[in-house]
Amino acid sequence: MTEFLAYRVEENQDGFSADWQWVEEAVLPENDVLIEVVYSSINYKDALSASGNKGVSRNYPHTPGIDVAGRIIEDKTGNFQPGQEVVVFGYDLGMNTCGGYGQKVRVPVQWVLNKPAGLSLAQSMAWGTAGFTAALSVEKLLRSGVSPVNGPIAVTGATGGVGSVAVALLAKLDFEVVAITGKPDAAQWLKDIGASNVIAREEISVFAAKPMAKPLYQGAVDTCGGDMISALLPVIQHSGAVTTCGMVAGADFKASVFPFILRNVDLLGVDSVEIPLSHKQAVLNKVADEWSLEVLEQLTTDIGRAELPSILEQVLKGKGQGRYRLSLNN
Repeated sequence: MTEFLAYRVEENQDGFSADWQWVEEAVLPENDVLIEVVYSSINYKDALSASGNKGVSRNYPHTPGIDVAGRIIEDKTGNFQPGQEVVVFGYDLGMNTCGGYGQKVRVPVQWVLNKPAGLSLAQSMAWGTAGFTAALSVEKLLRSGVSPVNGPIAVTGATGGVGSVAVALLAKLDFEVVAITGKPDAAQWLKDIGASNVIAREEISVFAAKPMAKPLYQGAVDTCGGDMISALLPVIQHSGAVTTCGMVAGADFKASVFPFILRNVDLLGVDSVEIPLSHKQAVLNKVADEWSLEVLEQLTTDIGRAELPSILEQVLKGKGQGRYRLSLNN
């Protein structure tokens, strides 16, 4: 049977609507590899696409879902065998190419990753794009020279998908982690997943107007963008670094040159979409092995198809917490 269920977002005279529909394989693009999707996950970009944001997805009807964990049905190139378990994230998946909120996807072979033996399909989607972005952020900080012995690391947007995994991963690597959040009720949850200290975002945002301030952190993982970058740079110690990967707080920020030229601070961009497949595979292998996180299941909520619309709405409004893993068969 070629029909499968997909969460289709459609444009109409009243705006946009979305629901689960039976569709034919013909809706999928002509690509090399046909995959049965077992799990996907929910990311902020998915919520934007599902809401009709044409900055993310230009053409509708469309199936969102920037993450896929599943099994090969067919590979015209012969690189993968039927039944082989694989992972796909990034590139155009779920943006303008039908994504993981459908029980099948068809993608170029150059997008497909081998799932490591040490990682189940379910575990790979507990990580998902948000988790992999957290891992890439931590990787960049480590390459910049940060060390657990040199001071605390701050994480903004700490209850979100990227932030929560960054908190847990940095804690695993023995860093003192300061979680910055606008959700005071989540303080204990953040400590349970690895934060040494939790502060309200208002405590850091006051530094956005200052060119320099007393150094508080060795480095930071910023998931918000906007004024949070402006607030972090003045309080990073000499030779520290800030990674940034999101823009929920805005795409623009203001900063003085002083942290860069007087304290040798680095501002490091993190992209998980267009990096080479080899780099993605290396990160996937690392999280399956030396960076595996037992606490990941604790911060992941499993949802079925019926729950997807409400979770997308929560994530879009900034009310999500941790990671969400979607089962396409429930």
